[in-house]
Amino acid sequence: MEIAVVGMLDEREPALRLLKERIERRGHKVTLIDVSIGTGGIMPDLKPDITCEEVAQASGSSIEEIRKMLAKERDTATSLMAEGLAKKTLELYQAGRLNGMLGVAGMTGTFMTLTAMKSLPFGVPKVLISSVAAMPAYASRFAEYFSIRDITIIHSVVDTVGWNPLVRSLMINGAGAICGMVEDVEPRLKEGKPSVAMTELGFCDKGAHYVRDLIQDSYNIVSFHATGLGDRAAEDLVGQGLFDAFVDLVPAGVSERLLGGNRAAGPDRLEGACRQGTPYILAPCGFDMISCGPIERRDKGDPVWVSRKLADRKLLIQDAMRVQARTSVDEMAEIAEAVAEKLNRHKDKRLVKFLIPTKGFSSLSVEGGQLYDPEVDRAFAQELRKRLAPEIQVIEVDAHINEMAFAQAVAEALETSVRLRDSVK
Repeated sequence: MEIAVVGMLDEREPALRLLKERIERRGHKVTLIDVSIGTGGIMPDLKPDITCEEVAQASGSSIEEIRKMLAKERDTATSLMAEGLAKKTLELYQAGRLNGMLGVAGMTGTFMTLTAMKSLPFGVPKVLISSVAAMPAYASRFAEYFSIRDITIIHSVVDTVGWNPLVRSLMINGAGAICGMVEDVEPRLKEGKPSVAMTELGFCDKGAHYVRDLIQDSYNIVSFHATGLGDRAAEDLVGQGLFDAFVDLVPAGVSERLLGGNRAAGPDRLEGACRQGTPYILAPCGFDMISCGPIERRDKGDPVWVSRKLADRKLLIQDAMRVQARTSVDEMAEIAEAVAEKLNRHKDKRLVKFLIPTKGFSSLSVEGGQLYDPEVDRAFAQELRKRLAPEIQVIEVDAHINEMAFAQAVAEALETSVRLRDSVK
């Protein structure tokens, strides 16, 4: 097995040396990658297999240019090295020379290494020994990586610069972790049943349960909690081609991003299945609300609350942290336009089906629900039909999203799309 070990040799030579020795002792080949960006005044004795100059060149720059940027453009310098590292590690993987990746880093090296690990597919062992990954101030930045990649973090507690018994213990543990992973990794077997990704949320949990019951005999179902992180992961994995179909009951990461809600799922939402040409079944759960908690934002002049006049709308205040505000007719039209623009890029639009439960998009917008407003829901359906390509079928179901009748329609649409895809293979 071949393992890429990444770090800054000018700062962490003893740690990287021990990692290399311990991994090689287990019979594995090490590709040592240096991502040093210091002045070059410290010349380590340990020689890397891929130098920092080669990493810089992979991004179209040079190590000299990057060092010049450090004083005033550190973010740019870091981004270039991260880009170069991602390219080099991906090249190794594609050449069959990377079975796992281990990094040891502080702040700058952590972001470089995470960028490279993000470029590797799901299932490739990835371990990062970091002194900063637990910092609350960077939680949103780290979420961009941890939410979509299977990265194992060893929080170092102490800094890994220099050499002492604590750092030695961390390196021994890190080497053992990556070796254990690559030694026991199994190739992803082709399942007897096709795999389906499905997004869900508490506001459509009963409907999702019905869908699972209806399709589980024919499909392996992997569910994702659509809170902005889970659906981001679903999008990424579908985009890697790991699923045979995508049942996207809660595509609201699009509307949350558009309207400033808490469950935004990034700029790529709805694009994975379209890029892969995957059978794609959607419902509008979550488009009927904006996640806008905590409630204290209402009283503090929060820009989203003020600009969208959320305090004047129908609200569900679940608790102090979780608040849902009803979307408006204009916002629904805006959401429909954004959704259609994405879905119209699908490689085979006939495989896309958008199902609309006419009696409620979620448990909140059914008759008697806190966000009930059928006129607003109809505005979405009307605008969506107007904007979508004619090959994309819009199916209105006389039920709300948590009724068995709607789940049956979803199951039928899935089966139709999968059969159509299989007929043209």
